[in-house]
Amino acid sequence: MKRSERKLFQIGDEIKALQEAERLAHEELIYHQHLNDDAQRDAAVSGNPLDRADARETAGDVDRFERHLSNLRSQRERLEAKRQRLLAKLHD
Repeated sequence: MKRSERKLFQIGDEIKALQEAERLAHEELIYHQHLNDDAQRDAAVSGNPLDRADARETAGDVDRFERHLSNLRSQRERLEAKRQRLLAKLHD
């Protein structure tokens, strides 16, 4: 097997792993969004400083997971572009 073919298989495996990481991060983001919705509602209704602090914390969790998911997508997209370039080389 040629080096470029081995590289393609390796990239394919990395893409699969990133897709699974994306799926898991997306599921966790949904969970944190639900927690954040509840915390924001509690803070708005009660006005309690502890509820407001909790709301800030959960909003931060949502932001972190959104960034994490975005980074995973970017990594996967870069690998997919690399895979396409390698495939184009093989067909030339």
